[in-house]
Amino acid sequence: MLLEGKNAVLTGSSRGIGYSILEALALNGANIWACLRTKTKEFEQSIDNLSKKNKVSIKPLYFDLENQDAVKDSAKVIIGSKEKIDILINNAGIIHTSAFQMTRIEDVKKVFQVNFFSQILFTQMLVRTMTKQKKGSIINISSSAGIDGGEGRIAYSSSKAALIVATKVMSSELSKLGIRVNAIAPGLTDTDMMNESTSKDILNKTIESLAIKRIAQPSEIASVAVFLASDLASYITGQVIRVDGGM
Repeated sequence: MLLEGKNAVLTGSSRGIGYSILEALALNGANIWACLRTKTKEFEQSIDNLSKKNKVSIKPLYFDLENQDAVKDSAKVIIGSKEKIDILINNAGIIHTSAFQMTRIEDVKKVFQVNFFSQILFTQMLVRTMTKQKKGSIINISSSAGIDGGEGRIAYSSSKAALIVATKVMSSELSKLGIRVNAIAPGLTDTDMMNESTSKDILNKTIESLAIKRIAQPSEIASVAVFLASDLASYITGQVIRVDGGM
């Protein structure tokens, strides 16, 4: 197991790529703070099953990234546990699709609050624990849209581009403290968010442009996250790993 005995914090852990990362972390022996917005019986049962199956601890932590005070309070809960933090994966995200000229600034601000501002704040607070340990791995889940842009994605693409630049800045500053910081830029991935926000025409057109003629499964993104979190990636920092099927 690549992550046995390590402690991880994961945002956006309830579905899609986030839930696949949660499963992969547990399978590889990590104890996890599973952060998400909404409490459900289904999620509580699923993490109970995962923790028993893999003999790890999975603690849910419910908060909304739109609420800055809730982000601070939740970070304090993790810090207050006095447990080490080996891995932080900033995965949570929302999407907004509309033509540039029709996109309200309020919508841009909302996307940035969730996809960028709150995750930077969350990281600032938790990284203090990592600096004391002189070791850690931070992984930001960006998007290929943050590199290439995309029609109708001014808010989403810009927020994910900001996360990529933040990754490089954080890597430059934190590497001397033993903390690696990398980003993953998934392409089209079979998640509810993609299916709800991408038309069939665009989806089919994009698949035709890929070297690997299909969309990704969430587990394929999760595998890269586990690698970057592990000591196998001990000499990798400041990188943006595209997992996009050769887009």
